[in-house]
Amino acid sequence: MGLGLEQGRAPQPAAANLSASWARGSFPVASFVAFTSPFGLRVHPLQGGVRPHLGLDIAAPLGSVVRNWWGGTLVEVLRDSGCGNGLVIRSGPYEHLYCHLAGRVEGNTYRSGSVVLVRGQALRTGQTIGHVGLTGSTTGPHLHWGVRHGERWLDPAAVLRAMAAERRRQWTSQ
Repeated sequence: MGLGLEQGRAPQPAAANLSASWARGSFPVASFVAFTSPFGLRVHPLQGGVRPHLGLDIAAPLGSVVRNWWGGTLVEVLRDSGCGNGLVIRSGPYEHLYCHLAGRVEGNTYRSGSVVLVRGQALRTGQTIGHVGLTGSTTGPHLHWGVRHGERWLDPAAVLRAMAAERRRQWTSQ
């Protein structure tokens, strides 16, 4: 069973807490500038060599608000050399990853400005979950946003296209 990504489509939302409509998702960066590195194979900008890039890099000014794509539960608070400060949120069979966040990680707690998140916390769609930073392996301020369905990484651009298409369909059917 394919997920439809070869044709640029994202799979249909597949859990009770995910509506049957992609239109309910939230674009993860408030101050979008550009998509700077797509999903797929790429030459790593700092280490060289061709490697898989399992997300979408979304450039934004340092400190820009990062929003939760879909309601779910914070399942992991990260701090490592690649992702830097990061969060993993589970929404049914989907997990979404947010890397290079500003702020600091203290055990299972992430803090950035007035945002304080704790592992296990329920999060709403569109809720502010952090701010664009420069932590980890990065060449400039951006959010690395990854989306996984089960064990398979999805192209986040396909997810965004599905969201936009569903919104257009809803608007034109009214």
